[in-house]
Amino acid sequence: MPLNARAEVLLEVCIASVEDAIAACRGGADRLELNLGIELGGLTPSIGLLEEVKRAVDLPVVAMVRPKPGGFVYSPAELRLMMRDAEMLLAAGADGIVSGALQEDGTLDREFWLSLRQLSIGRPLVFHRALDTVTDPKSLLQPLIDLGTTRVLTSGGCDTVWEGRDQIALWQQLFGNQLEILPGAGVTPDNAVPLIRAIGCNQLHGSFSRLQRSNSSGWLREQSFRQTCPQLVSAARAALNS
Repeated sequence: MPLNARAEVLLEVCIASVEDAIAACRGGADRLELNLGIELGGLTPSIGLLEEVKRAVDLPVVAMVRPKPGGFVYSPAELRLMMRDAEMLLAAGADGIVSGALQEDGTLDREFWLSLRQLSIGRPLVFHRALDTVTDPKSLLQPLIDLGTTRVLTSGGCDTVWEGRDQIALWQQLFGNQLEILPGAGVTPDNAVPLIRAIGCNQLHGSFSRLQRSNSSGWLREQSFRQTCPQLVSAARAALNS
């Protein structure tokens, strides 16, 4: 497939701070996914963080709605919280919502997802990697299409997108004209082009981050954290444009 223009392959970068957003924008990202706690799989960001990110960069920003780590089956109270968070994030300028909820048997929580679709009408609704935690990820795709889902973020049911590339390629062939397939998990500048060629999709998702260490002032213990690296984003962008 042609890879000679930014419009051909969209690059989404997963971020957790204003600094990440600026770095991703500088590196050539096309879209941002805003989370807190990326090391926990991504959690709902604050309204203030969303507003500051939107103020800092001129890119579409989709916001995660996930109230806790450790699974995707939620209590009624948690589902109400997710709807409230989504409503507030959309009101604050989120360009779309990224979320997901499952039933105990691994099927889609259709009632919640329909309510979220109705709430976010006119803006993208993305089902995240909860898809990759069920025994038969493909079984969720048609229900998601039926409920008007914009796209799914997936590693093909595997730990990394490279391992799941053949499965994602099959889904792209079967469902790609009804649902956007967004491969993610372990995307790097080195494998970005091979992934696009193997899968046949037109977008990729990655964090493109490096481990950083906080500056110690002598009385504060040094801490490590991950931060978006503009050079890695730029390298992925250049590879996809080449």
